[in-house]
Amino acid sequence: MFKRLKEDIDAVMERDPAARSRLEVYFLYSGFKAVRAYRRANWFQRHGMKFIARAISQHSRRRTGIEIHPGATIGRGLFIDHGMGVVIGETTEIGDNCTLYQNVTLGGTGKDQGKRHPTLGNNVLIGAGAKVLGPFTVGDNARVAAGAVVLDAVPAGATAVGVPARVVRINGEKVPQEAAQPSRTLDQIHVADPVSMELCRLRGEIERMAKKSAELGKLRGELERLEKKVNELKGQ
Repeated sequence: MFKRLKEDIDAVMERDPAARSRLEVYFLYSGFKAVRAYRRANWFQRHGMKFIARAISQHSRRRTGIEIHPGATIGRGLFIDHGMGVVIGETTEIGDNCTLYQNVTLGGTGKDQGKRHPTLGNNVLIGAGAKVLGPFTVGDNARVAAGAVVLDAVPAGATAVGVPARVVRINGEKVPQEAAQPSRTLDQIHVADPVSMELCRLRGEIERMAKKSAELGKLRGELERLEKKVNELKGQ
């Protein structure tokens, strides 16, 4: 327990230039307090005492503004900087030495069962306000930019930006634009819109019917002309 406590404090000291002492981190850092409360809650969760686990979690949420479900799996050295508004879902898995900034959500989409939340590899950084939603993996050493909305897997060493997120770099190398288009990893826009497709089908059907109607109008006119001719011949 003390070893894990030391690792969590060391993570803050290593990654936050504003941290001046371990005592300051221990007594004043809300992110550290939330992680510490999670580790207690997770112990009760794993030992079947889920009510106590959730009570610890909710108490920590009220104190820190950070909500970590006790059922989440979190590795060593998690650093939550500033922290307000961070939400970590029940089936989230976080590797070692990850960093989360304020207003990050590691959540679900509402359509999945069982494993509903993302898995972060080791040394992952999630920028302020980013949303990572769904049961996929963000690979080791990946970076998610502030404000990004990630809805699909991110490769190891990649940098993902935008709404919806797209991979722009992998291991420091720029990703060609064509590699970030539709069926490629993170683009959630260039997909078939069923409503638009149905409207196009209906428009085509209307145009076809209008063409048929025009053809019928011509036939009707021809029939009327022939009928008039026949009547003229009868009159003679």
